[in-house]
Amino acid sequence: MRSMNLVDSWIQNLSILKQPLPSKSLIHAPRIDSIFLKSRKPISSLSVSAIVTGEEAAIVTQKEEPSFNFNAYVIEKANFVHKALDDAVSVKNPPMIHEAMRYSLLAGGKRVRPMLCIAACEVVGGHHAAAVPAACAVEMIHTMSLIHDDLPCMDNDDLRRGKPTNHKVFGENVAVLAGDALLAFAFEFIATATRGVEPERVLAAVGELAKAIGTEGLVAGQVVDISSTGNAVGLDTLEFIHIHKTAALLEASVVLGAILGGGSHEQVEKLRTFARKIGLLFQVVDDILDVTKSSEELGKTAGKDLAVDKTTYPKLLGLEKAREFAEALNEEAKEQLVDFDRSKAAPLVALADYIAHREN
Repeated sequence: MRSMNLVDSWIQNLSILKQPLPSKSLIHAPRIDSIFLKSRKPISSLSVSAIVTGEEAAIVTQKEEPSFNFNAYVIEKANFVHKALDDAVSVKNPPMIHEAMRYSLLAGGKRVRPMLCIAACEVVGGHHAAAVPAACAVEMIHTMSLIHDDLPCMDNDDLRRGKPTNHKVFGENVAVLAGDALLAFAFEFIATATRGVEPERVLAAVGELAKAIGTEGLVAGQVVDISSTGNAVGLDTLEFIHIHKTAALLEASVVLGAILGGGSHEQVEKLRTFARKIGLLFQVVDDILDVTKSSEELGKTAGKDLAVDKTTYPKLLGLEKAREFAEALNEEAKEQLVDFDRSKAAPLVALADYIAHREN
């Protein structure tokens, strides 16, 4: 993906990343109704870190449809996804590797990516069950990236989601393998557990996901991030890192949901642009939180970017300009949703606002 100077284009028209990625011809197939994936037992109590604070709820209330309860939506979807993940990754032989996988996968988290996947499926008229395996798959891959990112050879972190990181509990060797296993199983799960969707669409979704995490996505961002740590980099390089390292998987989450939900080519591409913007927004907000919140508030080590001399948006733009840039990305993302049914788009609008105004 070609890098571009964010500040220049932002100043010109507050609009970036308008060019969609190359589209897949397979997304034109007609939709087939999907089969609902039923949970075996209800979850009576689950701590969901994505539940909005009072301040965030007020923001959502002001900007969303009065009938849409974002807090209830988050709790419902996060519990549903947690249960689906719990069912998908059980303890088998050898138990240690499965326990390590489950330790990080079920440690909580915002579940933003699965929620985006399901919401994108529904906004194009699909049944959410069509996207559940894909939603689980993107969360497995996201968890893999966190396990590996925390390793001593990468970011060397001891805390994740308020708990010791995987390698601190199971050792570096098992942590590496747990991440590898989650990555492999993600593709197995989306390929074998998706029901009621045309094979062409499942294949297109698998291709999107693979591209998002390979050398055109997550891996590319990680490599440039590693090589840039401790070195002075400009906005072009910073954009490249975060579009690939963070935004690519968020974009894939949305695009997978839209493809599996039966979205048209035009719908998929609008949602792709929406997702790319909120993906970059997610990282800009992460950079802001890293310098404004404590480790206790974040559930991970605060100030780590500054400690290792990593370039961030507040560092290059200043804190206030970084906040303005985040708000601009949020508004531009939501502009992509104006042609969708307002009630069906409400979760995506609310999730964009949540990403923009989250506190951890």
